[in-house]
Parts: sequence; structure tokens; C-alpha cells
Amino acid sequence: MKQRIRKFFTRVLPIVIYMMALLTVQVFAVEDMWAVANRIIVDVYNKIAGISTVLAALMTTVCVVGMKLSNNQQKVDQSMDWLKRIWIAWAIINGIGAFLAYVRPLLQGLNTIT
Repeated sequence: MKQRIRKFFTRVLPIVIYMMALLTVQVFAVEDMWAVANRIIVDVYNKIAGISTVLAALMTTVCVVGMKLSNNQQKVDQSMDWLKRIWIAWAIINGIGAFLAYVRPLLQGLNTIT
């Protein structure tokens, strides 16, 4: 039994390897990996910045309406605190994008050893 299996594999295995080599397709990348990654990061960030801007505007509206309709000073103060938190978070999210868009090209090439 072992002899038959060994004989089978010694005949079939070279054929399988030869077929794999014959049917291999060469693929050449159009862009390098870093250009594609950069494009994806910019696209995702633009979507996040757009969504955060819309949500910040919506939540600002909710906070302002809450302040105007409230008859309690404590609720007005809480709405004002939430308004500050919303705009700080929005500034941080958009600040990351500003850093990536404007500061990173200035630092390009500085990380190389000459």
C-alpha cells in the first residue's frame, strides 16, 4: 500500500508543480503600495471630516435650541459645556487633517539618513 502511494506521488507531484509554474500569471502594480495607502487615508479622512462637520453643526443646533428653550440656569450651563466639548472635538478631528495636509509635506525627506 505504501509503495503504491509513493509511486503515485512521485508521478503526480512533478506534473502538479509543472502545471502550477505554467499557469502562474505575472501581475504588475500600477501604483506603489504607499501611494495607494496615502490615497485611501486621504479619502477616509475626508469622509470622517465631512461627517464630523455635519454632526457638529447638528449638535450645535440642538445645544442652542436647548439653551433657548430652557428655563433653568443649570440646563443652560450644561448645554454650554456640551457645546464646548463638541467644538473642541471637531477642532481636534480637523486639526489632525490640517497637520497631515499642510505640515507633513514640509517634513518630507527629513527622515532619511545621508
